[in-house]
Amino acid sequence: MSKGVEPTVEPYDQGSNIQSQAEPQRTWKGYIWDTFDKSAEERRFLFKLDLGLLTFSCLGYFIKFLDQANLNNAFVSGMKEDLSMLGNQYNYAVTIWTVGYILGEIPSNLLLTRIRPSIWIPSCQLVWTVLTMCLSRVTNVHQLYALRFLIGLAEAGYFPGVLYMIGSWYGKDEIAKRSCIFHVSGGIATMFSGYLMTAVISLGGTGGLKGWQWLFIMDGVISLPIAFASFFMFPDLPYNCRAWYLNEHDRILGKKRMERIGRVARQPFTKQKVLNIFSRWHIWVMPLLTIFGGGAGAVGQPIFAFYLKAHKHPKYTIPQINNYPTITAAIQIVATLLYAYISDGPLNGRRWPVMLFSATISPVFWISLAVWNISEGWRWACYILSGQVLAIVPLTLTWANEICSDDNEERALVVATINTFQYVIGAWLPLVIWKQTEAPRYKKGFISAVVFSFIVIGLLLLIKFLADRDQKK
Repeated sequence: MSKGVEPTVEPYDQGSNIQSQAEPQRTWKGYIWDTFDKSAEERRFLFKLDLGLLTFSCLGYFIKFLDQANLNNAFVSGMKEDLSMLGNQYNYAVTIWTVGYILGEIPSNLLLTRIRPSIWIPSCQLVWTVLTMCLSRVTNVHQLYALRFLIGLAEAGYFPGVLYMIGSWYGKDEIAKRSCIFHVSGGIATMFSGYLMTAVISLGGTGGLKGWQWLFIMDGVISLPIAFASFFMFPDLPYNCRAWYLNEHDRILGKKRMERIGRVARQPFTKQKVLNIFSRWHIWVMPLLTIFGGGAGAVGQPIFAFYLKAHKHPKYTIPQINNYPTITAAIQIVATLLYAYISDGPLNGRRWPVMLFSATISPVFWISLAVWNISEGWRWACYILSGQVLAIVPLTLTWANEICSDDNEERALVVATINTFQYVIGAWLPLVIWKQTEAPRYKKGFISAVVFSFIVIGLLLLIKFLADRDQKK
C-alpha cells in the first residue's frame, strides 16, 4: 500500500477507556475562548491542535490569497501597460483562473477522504507557489492565461479541504471561531498584498525587473517555507492521524470527541451512499448560499481600486490605489470574527441569525452604489462596509459541516460543492455585470447585487426550516 493512501474503512476506536469531556457548562470565560470551559486534558489537546492545524491552515490560506490577490495589485501597478492588456482581458485572466479552480475543487476534496491531507495539501501549496513565481516572467497575456489556469487548478482544494479538516476535529462550540479565523487570514493577505506592492514598487528596475514582477517573486519567498513546513504540521484526520505533536492519548481523545457529537468517520463509497447523498436537500440547497452570496461577486472584484484608479479630482497615486481598499478587507476581518464569536457563544452554535443580519444590511450598500449619485463620504462607506458580506462564507461552510455530521463523505462533497459553485458563477458573471470597460459605474453589477442579497435572505430562512425539520425526525 502506498504511503499516502489509506484503506477504505477505518472506524473510530471503540475500545479505549479515554473519554472526552461531556458538554460543559458555559461560563463568561468560555464566551471569550471556548477552551476555558474545557477540562485540563481537552485544553492541552486543543492547544496543540490549534498550534498545528489552525496556525498552519491560516498561514497556508494567507499565501494562497496573497498569490490570488496580487493579480489585482500587479494590474493597477504597471502589468496592464507592460503586457498591453486591452478591453476585458483582466476579466478573462480572472475567469481562466476560476475555471481551473472549479475543475479541481470537488475531486481534490474527495481525494482528501482517501489520501493524507498532510501529503496532498502541502504538495498543492508547493505547486501553486512555483507557478506564481513564474508569473514574474510572463511577456504576453497568453502566458498569463496559461499560468493562471494552472494556479487555479493547484489552489482548488485548499479552502474546502482545510474546512473539511477543521470539521473533522472541532466541536460545535469551537468550529465557527476556527473556521472564521482561518477565513480572515485571506482578508489579512488582501491587506498585506496592497502594502507589499507599495513596498516592492521601489524595486522596479532592480535586476531588470519591474515592480509588479518583484511582487510575484516576493510571493514565492514568503510562501515556500510555509509550504514545506506544512508537510510536518498538518495532523491529517482523527482516524489516521500521525502528527508528531499529538501523542496516542491525544489521538484517541480526538476520536472520542467526534463520536460524542455524532460526526462519523469515513465509510466506503457505494452506489447506495451516492444515491443517499444526492437524494438529500443538503447538496442542492446549501450551495445556493454562495452562488447568490457575496453581492453577485462584487466583493471578489476590485471595484474600489478601479474607482480610485478612474478618479480624476483628486487623482490617486499607485500606493493609495493599493492601500485604501485594504480598509474593506479590515472590515471583513472584524465582521467575520465578530459574527463567529456571537454564533459560537451567545447564540450557542446557531449560525443563521448572524448570517441573516449580514444579508439584511447588505442591500443598503448595493442600492446606494447602484444609485451612484450619492455623497463621496457615503460612497466610500459603502465600498468599505460591503466587506462584511464575506463573513457569510465561513459560517455557511461551518453550518454545512454540522448539518452533514452523520456522513463523512457527504460532508466532504457538500463543503467542496458549496465553494465550487461560488466559483462557477464567478467564472462567467463578472464578464456580464462586472466588465472592466464599465468600471467604476458598474450599473448592472450593483443592481444584480441588490437582487442577489434578497435571494440570500430567502435561502437562509429556507435552510433553517429544512434543518429544523430534519432534527425533529
